[in-house]
Amino acid sequence: MSDKKEFYTKLKAQLDDTTTFPADYLYKFIVPTDANQVGEVEEIFNDSGAVINKKKSKTGKYVSVSIVIKIEISEHVITYYQKAEKIKGIISL
Repeated sequence: MSDKKEFYTKLKAQLDDTTTFPADYLYKFIVPTDANQVGEVEEIFNDSGAVINKKKSKTGKYVSVSIVIKIEISEHVITYYQKAEKIKGIISL
């Protein structure tokens, strides 16, 4: 089993054990500012009712992006992570 598939399988099990859905879920990402990665993250959560907060690093090379969104089922949490992992240079926290 691939590491990512195993990670998402464990994450789903943890979410199902610890969270009653629907629930607000907090995503945190660090993205570089050298291209439009922040815009790409915002696009993933566009039209979802998400609250997005951004904060630049001291050097201005990175942006911390925090997103709070109401999630209906644990599979949706994983779907958003899978979309985000395709963005160049993104770090999921």
